[in-house]
Amino acid sequence: MSTANVTLFDDEFLKKLEYLNIISKRLFAGQLRAERRTRKRGTGLEFADYRAYVAGDDFRHLDWKAYLRLNRLILKLFEEEEDLPIYFFVDSSQSMSYGNPSKLDYARRVCAALCYIGLANLDRVNVISFANGIKSEMPPQRGKGRIFKIFRFLMEITPGGETHARASFKTYCTETRRRGLAVVISDMFDGNGFESALDILRHVRHDIFVIHIASHEEIDPMLRGELQLVDSENNVSREITITPSLLAAYRAEFNKYCEAIESYCGKYQLGYARTVTDFPFEELVLKVFRQGRFLK
Repeated sequence: MSTANVTLFDDEFLKKLEYLNIISKRLFAGQLRAERRTRKRGTGLEFADYRAYVAGDDFRHLDWKAYLRLNRLILKLFEEEEDLPIYFFVDSSQSMSYGNPSKLDYARRVCAALCYIGLANLDRVNVISFANGIKSEMPPQRGKGRIFKIFRFLMEITPGGETHARASFKTYCTETRRRGLAVVISDMFDGNGFESALDILRHVRHDIFVIHIASHEEIDPMLRGELQLVDSENNVSREITITPSLLAAYRAEFNKYCEAIESYCGKYQLGYARTVTDFPFEELVLKVFRQGRFLK
């Protein structure tokens, strides 16, 4: 565990988490819990419907007035609230080690902050590290005191491997998982395209929020002359001459790629936020909340 990782979650970070928790409560004015619940028929307090009594039903929910009127056993149905889980998918492929600070360190902080809000306010949170498959998974956590366990899990994530998000999400969703909110924190670099991976999450009816992380070195590389470029994930190298026109073409292609992902998210009404690694993580979290879509 590196010293840099240890200082990711220092006292100053904890103060910012509590600040975010207070602000989130003010922003949503008590609506967080209601918006992130689903209703199911059960034995709650809010009346929903009637149905005929069958053997094994709870006698306590019989409508005796209806029985006297209709001479039939009628059961009252109620609605109860059920927490929806939040699944945090943290990209830990090799490309996430790039940048200063690295994209992975930034992802760790953003994930920790969002987990803290979830733990403090409403839901069970699950954290999953992925690259060319599911690399590690933390069991569901609930309660604000669990945040330190999440810190340890995030600090133990190491970058490595290529990104195969579709295969990773398919593996994870093949198991029985409750529908919930899937938060994908990634640089969105995937040779197979990230859209098909998000399709997997959509098809199992998760709500989805994408946090797209980039470094300034990727957005505007300061490169010149004859260079050998090496793909950080598959080690494929290429000799290339960097010219101003080539850099301009690269920037245009990079922006086109980012806009395509944002367009996909807009088409299917997924949450989306793009950021760079030197943008304060707490401001990103507030930006996410202000979209009004993160905790629906």
